[in-house]
Amino acid sequence: MSSEVVPPAAVDRPVSLREFLQIFTAVMLPMFLAAIDQTLLATATPAIAGEFGGLRDTTWIALGYLLAATIMVPLYGRLGDRHGRARMLRLAIVVFMLGSLACGLAQSLLQLAVARVVQGLGGGGLMVMSQALIGELVRPRERPRFQGYFAANFTLASICGPVVGGYVVAHASWRWLFLVNVPLMLFALWRVRLLPQRPLPQQRAPLGDLRGLVLFGLAVVCALVWVTFAGHRFAWSSATSLALGAGTIALGALLLRIERRVAAPFLPIELLRIPGVAAMATTVVLFASCFFACVFFLPIYVQLGTHAPATHAGLLLLPLTLGMVIGSTTTGRVTARTGRPTLMPPFGLSLSTLMLVLLGLLPPTPTVVATLCLLCGVGFGTVMPTAQLTIQSLAGPAQLGAAAAVVSLARSLGAVLGTALFSAFVYSLLHGLDLDAVLHGAASDSAAVVRAFQTGFLAVAAVALCGVLVARRLPRLQL
Repeated sequence: MSSEVVPPAAVDRPVSLREFLQIFTAVMLPMFLAAIDQTLLATATPAIAGEFGGLRDTTWIALGYLLAATIMVPLYGRLGDRHGRARMLRLAIVVFMLGSLACGLAQSLLQLAVARVVQGLGGGGLMVMSQALIGELVRPRERPRFQGYFAANFTLASICGPVVGGYVVAHASWRWLFLVNVPLMLFALWRVRLLPQRPLPQQRAPLGDLRGLVLFGLAVVCALVWVTFAGHRFAWSSATSLALGAGTIALGALLLRIERRVAAPFLPIELLRIPGVAAMATTVVLFASCFFACVFFLPIYVQLGTHAPATHAGLLLLPLTLGMVIGSTTTGRVTARTGRPTLMPPFGLSLSTLMLVLLGLLPPTPTVVATLCLLCGVGFGTVMPTAQLTIQSLAGPAQLGAAAAVVSLARSLGAVLGTALFSAFVYSLLHGLDLDAVLHGAASDSAAVVRAFQTGFLAVAAVALCGVLVARRLPRLQL
């Protein structure tokens, strides 16, 4: 069945519940899978390392996806404006599906990491194109009527991820976490094809700063390889390490030089000059670094340090995600009542800092970890609900798209940096220890693993404290 083309004027009329459900049932699966990906796979990392070996290198299972998705987010936005949002969402679904199939069939850790990059090339468009389609087909005045559907979708993804991931790993194979995406994406592809489409504009927007996109990707990859492998595959003072460090600095400097001269830069530098925007973006980077370090490494910590099964490790992530929901909901209500979006992040990150310190000091019993994760998640939940609102308010209505890009890039960059730096720090503390033997229960070095991860959580607490200090400098907006 072919898609119906809707004239531009049609979006100006009110959307009925039936019409909205047609849109929502098409985009909910892509949005759900984009939101669930990290918590779903976090509990599977020890099982993957148990089959392939190389626990230290499993960080690239997350980094490959995050990096590819980060680079592709702004590119999908440009391509959607040129070629149609529904068409680009279908392309993202197909690429994500092929990447998922390759992940499920991978026969080595290297193959899995490469397949995750392919999956990320599609995953970067799932969320952004789904949201763009809603903006295209549902006018802004109508969207608050249906906000509960989106909240339910994200809440379900947050809650189900660790539970489903742990259950599948314990009772089947980690491969099914990827293979199940194939029929789900086929269904989503069929639903998206049924959506009405608006005609493409006569004059299409240019693709923009492709040089900046390529340089950004190269700079981040160079930095990640340097940070992740230094002290493990080669010494920090080796020629390889020095070359990677120099390459990162050179690429970063060239990127900034080009971005300052381009009319429509890949990095929205012009927004960062607005007072308050840089502080909010930095707060998001620091928050995301801490949150994704916890999401990816808490299950490994619990399974290696206490030899808990994957199901228990998944359940221990549940309080963290529940806390995020509680924190974001509470922040939304406080902001609606006070009209001050920057009020909550300093308090929330202070709470998270304290919980991370306790996580680094107290023994990893299930009750202690669950309680600390719940309160830590409540604190983390205060950041993202205010970030988009704050930056869009500071940027003004003429730069809403660039404001959204700032928040998305800050969150993605924080996720990549937090995962890479925590991995490099903790595994450097475990240098010389056979982690694969610990994973299979052949070594009795659980105490060393616990000490290393607790030191890592104290380091994450220091990053969260930096987030508190930056958040205290946010402008006192009054909506």
